[in-house]
Amino acid sequence: MSQSRKLSQVEGVKQASALLRGSIAETLNSDLIKFTEDEYNLLKFHGTYQGYDRDSATELKQQKAEKKWEFMVRARIPAGRLTAQQYLDLDALAGRRANNTLRITTRQAIQFHGVIKSDLKGTIADINQAMITTLGACGDVVRNVTASPAPVRNAITERLAADAKRISDRLLPHTRAYHEIWLDGEKLPDGSEEESEPLYGATYLPRKFKIGLGTPEDNSVDVLTNDLGLIALFDGETLTGYNIAVGGGLGMTHNKPKTYPRLASVVAFVEPDDLLKAVESVVAVQRDFGDRTDRRHARLKYTIDDRGLDWFKAELDREFGRPLEAPRPMAPFKVVDHLGWHEQGDGKWYLGLPVPSGRVKDDDTVKLRTALNGVIAKYRPAIVLMPTQDLILADIAPEDREGIEADLRAHGVKFASDLLPVHRWSLACPALPTCGLALTEAERIRTPMVEQIAEVMARYGLSQERLSIRITGCPNGCARPYAGDIGLVGRMPGHFSLYVGGDFECTRLNWKLLDRVPEDDVADTLAPLFAEFAANRDSGEGFGDFCHRMGLERLTALVSKEEVSKEVAEV
Repeated sequence: MSQSRKLSQVEGVKQASALLRGSIAETLNSDLIKFTEDEYNLLKFHGTYQGYDRDSATELKQQKAEKKWEFMVRARIPAGRLTAQQYLDLDALAGRRANNTLRITTRQAIQFHGVIKSDLKGTIADINQAMITTLGACGDVVRNVTASPAPVRNAITERLAADAKRISDRLLPHTRAYHEIWLDGEKLPDGSEEESEPLYGATYLPRKFKIGLGTPEDNSVDVLTNDLGLIALFDGETLTGYNIAVGGGLGMTHNKPKTYPRLASVVAFVEPDDLLKAVESVVAVQRDFGDRTDRRHARLKYTIDDRGLDWFKAELDREFGRPLEAPRPMAPFKVVDHLGWHEQGDGKWYLGLPVPSGRVKDDDTVKLRTALNGVIAKYRPAIVLMPTQDLILADIAPEDREGIEADLRAHGVKFASDLLPVHRWSLACPALPTCGLALTEAERIRTPMVEQIAEVMARYGLSQERLSIRITGCPNGCARPYAGDIGLVGRMPGHFSLYVGGDFECTRLNWKLLDRVPEDDVADTLAPLFAEFAANRDSGEGFGDFCHRMGLERLTALVSKEEVSKEVAEV
């Protein structure tokens, strides 16, 4: 597609990179303490982000010392499926080359934090040694493909996991740069014509691209938040095909109204044998028509809203080679709780374990990392990473249940039955000190903030109420704050924008109620909403649905009245 405006700087970097090589190898093998900005933009495609420890940055600056530069490395794990040995290998790597933690992401991947430059190549090589890649885990390509986490041994969940793997494999970049740089692969001769990117092209996609697979019966992946959501429809255990939803994406920028979250629109249906072709067609349309002049306007959602859904469907049909069928009817979305013990359907069991903010670590009270390592080494369960940042141990023999639970509890590990629902359904992004975009805390304040909210809920008899809270340190939305009951979005240090009115099933976006709520006031700010909810909810109505029914004007009046009451009391 021709662009009338000047292309963004990153587009030039990609074009000149020789399929993602740039000068990464030279800097990697040099004594330089960090990569250049151009190299940083290419490193993302290889699965790593360069950053620095923000906790120590101010002190080091005062000392006129260099920042503590470090890297986040992300593994690409389709549908979050790992073998026991793969998990153990990654756990060992966390201790050997990272900060002694594993972090489960909201996209069913694993991140390593605190990797230093001299360990970067070894970290990526070690991940590949476990038969896992970091290629395409970040960057302007199709990222990790998510799918329903339930390891139930039936045709439905197994087909979703298999299709997620097929899509992920098909859409991996073809460049050999990754193997040359990180795995000491043989370089192509200069001027070689053997290498190409048949789908992506030399400049790849305009921006990141996310794909998720779910079913109406279990929307655990928040399928409509993806650039491409694939909603599987079954007749019994026979897959009839997928409804295709396009244009989801939650990233935005404060005070930039042209940026906004959006849920995907359902536009077509595709039969199982045509799935890969349809996926490639959607990606190709975005490749050709996405905005390459403004990276804040480069996601598929903007391509669709600028040109219209009818235009997109026509382009999709053209790329596919024939008109795709209209979407088929589907049931309302539900979300299934996979925490706790569940039968798999083959005589074995799986155990969903809560992992607060996805951080697998040992601390003074809970030795989660040690406990998981011991249980996985002893019992060899299959592992499933969940889009709720939690973890599933699968394929457990009935006779091993008691021993596994005893081993975990001996290390202080909490089970779902030990937690209130508000803790079970809370997400948080890493934020400070590792994320360069964070405006305030998220992961490190998640537990105390949710505890404060739980105390307020208890005042109104809502302790057992199921609602989702998503906390992010900035508006980019990594913990999906705009699609759920309550969203807390970092606004400035120590302050959050408060979003309400979405739904638990993630079929409706919430909206901003307040712009700058001090961190310590979040729970009390929600109090009048909980009071009204407890008094006037409809039977079976969720908190987000209640807020949506009340409307922004009425809810604003409730919180404003509360603020006036506080000021009078202080006087």
